Amino acid sequence: TMGLSNTLLVMALLLYGAASVKSQAYFNKTGELPCLFINSENISVDELVVFWQDQNKLVLYELFKGKENPQNVHPKYKGRTTFDKDNWTLKLHNIQIKDKGSYQCFIHHKGSKGLVPLYHMSSDLSVLANFSQPEIMVTSNRTENSGIINLTCSSVEGYPAPKEMYFKLKTENSTTKYDTAMKKSQSNVTELYNVSISLSFSVPEASNVSITCVLKLETMELHSLPYNIDAHTKPPPARDPILWIAALLVMVFLCGMVLVFFLTLRKRKKKQPGPSHECETNKMGRKESEQTKERIQYHVPERSDEAQCVNISKTTSDDQSTTH
Repeated sequence: TMGLSNTLLVMALLLYGAASVKSQAYFNKTGELPCLFINSENISVDELVVFWQDQNKLVLYELFKGKENPQNVHPKYKGRTTFDKDNWTLKLHNIQIKDKGSYQCFIHHKGSKGLVPLYHMSSDLSVLANFSQPEIMVTSNRTENSGIINLTCSSVEGYPAPKEMYFKLKTENSTTKYDTAMKKSQSNVTELYNVSISLSFSVPEASNVSITCVLKLETMELHSLPYNIDAHTKPPPARDPILWIAALLVMVFLCGMVLVFFLTLRKRKKKQPGPSHECETNKMGRKESEQTKERIQYHVPERSDEAQCVNISKTTSDDQSTTH
């Protein structure tokens, strides 16, 4: 008896049109709210009253006897809907995260007996927003002493919140997954999520490394562009300090020898006077010798220096004439 009653209840709901469907829309795009009504009796639209309302009983759209009736439409939905009479579907434009939820369409026949319910259907609308491609940023480069690098990966303006976010490190020989705590923030206006993760790790020096950030959503995964790190190149070995010291001593010795050579050459040049100076010296010596001889031979009484010079010159000239 219990199974029979449940079957009759399901059949009654289907006949009344209470079947529910799921629809999906993207943020800032257009969503569809179907109403799968089959007008088998070809009732004129002028005799029907069609309207949609949300889970809070707010009216989105109303068609009263073939004419739109905006008076009963809630302000948050005015100007955002379009009714497609061919497939009995209401289009909701500029979808927001707040628009997710359950919606119902109602169709009544307006006749002499008043409003007679003909069809009722529920639809569940889910809203998605595409996250941006994850992006890896370096917050601090590795130093030669530590070899540690700090990375951050972020993705913004998505909905719903992702299930997981992690780094994947790939070397020539292995692939490692790094699970880190995911930070989430949600906008109070749009209700969109921003997510990020951070990682600090030691970079292997022996091989190249490729790092990828993975954002795991309900139905898909988003991958960042790989961040590649080349193998750490070791600096060339330092030269033997003994060789450097020996080379320095050789250079100092050579410089000293050159300096001594130039100083010796300069002294030699100073000791050797020029030809003109030597001749002048010889002439002066001869003249002094002759004057000395004359003074010995011809003694003159004491006079002034000037008179002596005149007398000596005169005596010399007289002596020369006498000789001749």
